[in-house]
Amino acid sequence: MLKGRLGLETARIPHADRHGLIWLDRGALSVEDGCLRFVCAGGGTLDPGDYRIPFQTVSMILLGPGSTVSHDALRLLARHGTALVAVGVDGVRAYTAPPLLPDASDLARRQVRCWADAEGARLSIARKMYAWRLGEVLPHRDIAVLRGIEGARMKELYRLTAHRFGVPWRGRRYDRAAPGSDDLPNQAINHAATAVEAAAAVAVTATAAVPQLGFIHEDSGQSFVLDIADLFRDVVTLPIAFEAAARTAKHPEVSVDRTVRRLAGSRFRRDQVIPAMIDRIKALFDVD
Repeated sequence: MLKGRLGLETARIPHADRHGLIWLDRGALSVEDGCLRFVCAGGGTLDPGDYRIPFQTVSMILLGPGSTVSHDALRLLARHGTALVAVGVDGVRAYTAPPLLPDASDLARRQVRCWADAEGARLSIARKMYAWRLGEVLPHRDIAVLRGIEGARMKELYRLTAHRFGVPWRGRRYDRAAPGSDDLPNQAINHAATAVEAAAAVAVTATAAVPQLGFIHEDSGQSFVLDIADLFRDVVTLPIAFEAAARTAKHPEVSVDRTVRRLAGSRFRRDQVIPAMIDRIKALFDVD
């Protein structure tokens, strides 16, 4: 295998030796004297101030609302292999993510090999994901049977979570043509799922996995993102959704979408959801 041209890859600090993510919002990202500078107005995750960003020692910068970035900053980040992802408040939306260009392709190659082995490794990965979600290794090797078992258990999980938050529940319904016509709990689930999928998109980007190659989801261009998001449906998505539905029922002047975003952002930070997703992706393919 050929190493990077002219040895340029050795000029960067390997991602394995870097910290993970850094969050910035409400400020201007630029370059001054060869250093990355962020002038923050405050009111978000950072106090007002003038910050020097150690771009060579982080793998990804998450740039939140109210921010601008200069051409020089993009050039510097690209030169040192540091990704910049534009996200919503607290990462509940992922708007764009330039390629991370990692040091190694181990994880992506492992993912592709597993995915290509439809009757062997691909099914094993799917079974591992179902085992994580259901708390047990099921003996079945038919993906349709596994989906049916998971679907039945999810119905019960919806009911139990709704009862826990005191929310009336009449079943999962989603009209793609008119999403606003769904009842309050279903609207909340839709918004929460979108937020968790954004977090999963950041995690997939951070690990340089291939988003199109899913093991349970198949048709979407974000199939693997949906796979990872579903791993957190019971512990993150549904509690956020039903808590938001309960709050909105008591305070209808605040939209359920806004309530979900606030709860999701708080939960993502408190429980380190994105780092947890990154760890799950690595564990899935036994890659450090």
